Amino acid sequence: MELKRLRALDVSRANLKPGMHPDGGGLYLKVAAGGSRQWIFRYRKAGKLTDMGLGGAASVSLMQARQQAAEARSMLVAGKMPLVAKKEQRAFQHAAQARGVTFEQAARDCIEARKSGWRNAKHAAQWTATLETYAFPTMGRVPVAEVDITMVLRVLQPIWDKKTETASRVRQRIEAVLDYAKVRELRTGDNPARWKGHLAGVLPPRTKVQKVQHQPAMPYRDVPSFIARLNGQQGVTALALEFLILTAARSAEVTGATWNEIELKAATWTIPGSRIKAGREHKVPLSKRAMDIFMSLPRVDDHIFPGQSRGNGLSSGAFRALLERMGVDGIVPHGFRSSFRDWAAEQTNFPREVAEAALAHVTGDKVEAAYRRSDLFDKRRKMMEAWATYCVPRRSAKVVPLLRDH
Repeated sequence: MELKRLRALDVSRANLKPGMHPDGGGLYLKVAAGGSRQWIFRYRKAGKLTDMGLGGAASVSLMQARQQAAEARSMLVAGKMPLVAKKEQRAFQHAAQARGVTFEQAARDCIEARKSGWRNAKHAAQWTATLETYAFPTMGRVPVAEVDITMVLRVLQPIWDKKTETASRVRQRIEAVLDYAKVRELRTGDNPARWKGHLAGVLPPRTKVQKVQHQPAMPYRDVPSFIARLNGQQGVTALALEFLILTAARSAEVTGATWNEIELKAATWTIPGSRIKAGREHKVPLSKRAMDIFMSLPRVDDHIFPGQSRGNGLSSGAFRALLERMGVDGIVPHGFRSSFRDWAAEQTNFPREVAEAALAHVTGDKVEAAYRRSDLFDKRRKMMEAWATYCVPRRSAKVVPLLRDH
């Protein structure tokens, strides 16, 4: 068997023709039509001809290729299949690498990989915070390949009954991390954090143990007198809070509202899906009173309700601070959505789906979902105007000039 036919100079020759150039002993330099070059070890076993790649000529020298070919011939003499042995070696090396990747490392990589697809930048911080608090202390240093149901339960069981909502999110995030690790070939087998057909047989359903916590809400009968007091307050926060009440919006939707979301002629506020809990665009018909508030505001920057620092909207705690200054206890801004919902149910004849659409709630009923495709916008406009009239019965009510909060 003639060996070492090629020279290093031959490998690097620019005019080397495309094809298989033998070095002997089953080693070939394969030159493609485009000029790329790869080392091939060709062997026959049980009548079957097999080509095994040894790497590109740019990164594997002639001497290294000959060494690999010699090792492959030794395997054949020993009765082994070189290609199978090569795959087994790679699997062994990968398994060894996976054993060095901890659950915490995999989790942080998973968060980084998913970050660009999340609507809210705070989402990554929330993922990190919950895993740091509940999962990492128990299994953060454990190789992600070795995480099993015992470890997952050790994390979840202490908080499943007491902090059910949090525990459910932790479980979902652990499941996502382990799915990510499997795709990255850092682990194999079933996901021990999967709920259906797995943890569902060990932990009680969330609905059976979770206590529904309603946001403290002001009775709708007290809202008109509260707004009358609010009209006596100065500053952008008071105007923003009244706007929140009149539109039945969430705090973040109001504090993050920008001028380009308002259509003056249509008296409509369009909140993009990126700022809506349900993840889809929501159009809010603005009552005359809500438009009065909007029209009274000077344009300081992109935000309708600017905060203390230029370029930012009101802070998340601005409304709570205002309520504290007014001596209003046991009420949170989000609760005014409940005030509106109770008023609509008890004091009006508007259908339930109209109120649900006004709150941008996603419902599961197919009939209602089909009905809602029209957005019920005309009915919603009448409802929001009626709500504004109820909240501010005196049409002569003036909007307090805007002053910066201090």
